[in-house]
Amino acid sequence: MHFSCLKKQFHLDLVVLMSLFAVAGATAAACPEADTVALEWLDKMSRSMRQVSYQGVVTLQRGDEMQAMQVSHSVDHGNSSERLTLLTGQGAQVVRGSHPLNCIHPGEQLIRLGVPRQQDHCGIASQYRLSVADGERVAGRNAVRINIEPRDMYRFGYVIDLDRETGLLLKSQTISHGHKALETVQFAHISYATDVPVVGEAVILHEAQHPHPQSPAVNSAVARTWNLGWLPRGFAATDSSLGIPGRRTYTDGLAVFSVFLEDLDRQIHPGEGLVRVGGTTVYTRGMLIAGQPVLVTVIGEVPVNTARMVADSVNWVQ
Repeated sequence: MHFSCLKKQFHLDLVVLMSLFAVAGATAAACPEADTVALEWLDKMSRSMRQVSYQGVVTLQRGDEMQAMQVSHSVDHGNSSERLTLLTGQGAQVVRGSHPLNCIHPGEQLIRLGVPRQQDHCGIASQYRLSVADGERVAGRNAVRINIEPRDMYRFGYVIDLDRETGLLLKSQTISHGHKALETVQFAHISYATDVPVVGEAVILHEAQHPHPQSPAVNSAVARTWNLGWLPRGFAATDSSLGIPGRRTYTDGLAVFSVFLEDLDRQIHPGEGLVRVGGTTVYTRGMLIAGQPVLVTVIGEVPVNTARMVADSVNWVQ
């Protein structure tokens, strides 16, 4: 697996954990189709992610490909830090330090009660059917299973196993519409100790950035302002129009995808490119928008048809 995909998978797992904060406040009266027990477990999961220090070895299974990595999360003086080290292949490492515990991410805002949002107040329960079942033992820990089934064809489903004692996410599977596991991420070993062992020097080191969503724009090859004419229901932007002009990122609280736009100096031949790695889709196509040749790329945890429809909807802001 390429290092860029590794960073992206790590980012997705963090988004899944952080974006579910305080969702249990949605009551049965407000959301009659929601499973309140499942919502309570998701709330416990997100709180444990913020409040619990842990370290362990995680495996990532995509078809016949298996990767192993060491992950750690530590909490100290109102801040959290994460580190991921690839134990196979390049020996790459991703580090994110001093992330404020009270920082509210856009994915969280989609599902927090009392926070204004454009979508209805049921949050992810509007986009997914949730249910609770007995889980299997994962990394020697007893687990509870949450089944997360999409309500439409524009997103994947998930099956997650949480530690019954702490609520920490122990295992996550991305499920296709054909009920096939596209990829599986799970702990092979986990410890709630604060001491993190050193696994050796990484060949590649990446320090994850945490820019404010209102950060000023940077230079970009895209000369005009653009937007999307269509989004699947429940998805919202995680960044503002003041961010990187050639990129937009969207989430529904679970799934995440980004759209990249690049101006071309000449029109390329019609056609599209597609790469699928586990639950990640990379879709690229050349387009003419108001006479300007551009290259549009959609990368994220969404089905191919969703990526294609999103790319087709790119247009210039008049």
